[in-house]
Amino acid sequence: MNNKLEAMQELLEVMDKLLGPGGCPWDREQTHQTLTRYLIEESYEVIEAIQEENMIKLQEELGDVLLQVVFHAALAEKEGTFDFSDVALTIAHKMISRHPHVFADMDLKTSDDVMAHWEGFKKAEGKKHLLDGIPAMLPALMRAEKIQEKAARVGFDWPVIDGVLDKVREEIDELAEATGNEVEEELGDLLFAIVNLARFKAIDPEKALQAANDKFCRRFRYVEDKINDSGFQLSQSSLQEMDKYWDEAKSKGY
Repeated sequence: MNNKLEAMQELLEVMDKLLGPGGCPWDREQTHQTLTRYLIEESYEVIEAIQEENMIKLQEELGDVLLQVVFHAALAEKEGTFDFSDVALTIAHKMISRHPHVFADMDLKTSDDVMAHWEGFKKAEGKKHLLDGIPAMLPALMRAEKIQEKAARVGFDWPVIDGVLDKVREEIDELAEATGNEVEEELGDLLFAIVNLARFKAIDPEKALQAANDKFCRRFRYVEDKINDSGFQLSQSSLQEMDKYWDEAKSKGY
């Protein structure tokens, strides 16, 4: 047995011990539903490690995600539905069926060739509609991007970016005129159009928004520190004073 298989076997045995008689009371109380939040949290921590380019942290966080996979598989095994080997074989067979240019005799030379055939591979697995398979629970910006990417693959897309910009302007005008329940719908349309603009600019909208969040936090902390240093609290400061420090933060590159 090679080291990879030995390591995987050790992790599976650890999980069995945790869930077995005399194991961890907390682990034994968990269900697929209660573990959902941890899978999401651990996945975001992997992304954070990648963005930080911290390989030591990435190794650890990938292990945390793998633990969640093993945990769910172990629970399913106790329920008699599937086990870890079923999970591993299912994805292995899926990858083989979706890569006939590697595991069979299809001739695909470039990544563009692969993507041109990708939806056909998925349809062969039983997916009826083009947008099937995009998880409804994805963060909204990410889901919008995936929807637009799939539609674009079959030609349902603006030919040039000018059309996207016009659409953004149109949605801004419609939002300005909206009233009542229309406001939420029009705001959603505007956000969808902005995601489309990001796609045309080859920008990850989720990453761009997170960068804007981080920038706001840096500048607001500067404002808060300046006001605290002056002996006051934010609640005691005027908007004009906060704006003054905000502009100062911007000029200093925060």
